Amino acid sequence: MTSSPTGTDLTTDRLVLRTWSPDDITAVLGGIRLPHWAPGFPAEGDRVIASFVADRPEALDAYGQRQIIERESGLVVGAIGLFWPPDEGAVDFGYGVVESRRGLGYASEAARAIVEYAFSAPGVHTVRAEVELSNPASVRVQEKAGLRRRSADGSVARFGVTAAEFARG
Repeated sequence: MTSSPTGTDLTTDRLVLRTWSPDDITAVLGGIRLPHWAPGFPAEGDRVIASFVADRPEALDAYGQRQIIERESGLVVGAIGLFWPPDEGAVDFGYGVVESRRGLGYASEAARAIVEYAFSAPGVHTVRAEVELSNPASVRVQEKAGLRRRSADGSVARFGVTAAEFARG
């Protein structure tokens, strides 16, 4: 993963993770379809995140919410982000990729990049996520991103990784 010269974009082999623009937030909340969105964007989770950031401008800070953009096409294919600020050194993240781009490894690629980026923030020593057990693909994304299952109940698994664990691979 690399950061752009501005320090705001995170770039992976196939993706750019970019802070949501005000125009995209307004369009999602207004039900307006923009030409740089992949089929299926925004999904329900993207509408939830757009509403979340509209109510909390700090969620668009450097360690906040981002869109997942396919580098080759320039299309927005999902969203990913850290739920900032950290809680006693731990930060949670969530993501979603539109159905038209699932199965391509984008979620794992974006998740790994956001986890790595989270550890560049001062004071962050743990990254966490919760996944519904009914979504085995999302469980695999957590594992590919370097997180380990910490606990589970009947419907949700909780994953996490410390900076030291992540560094060891």
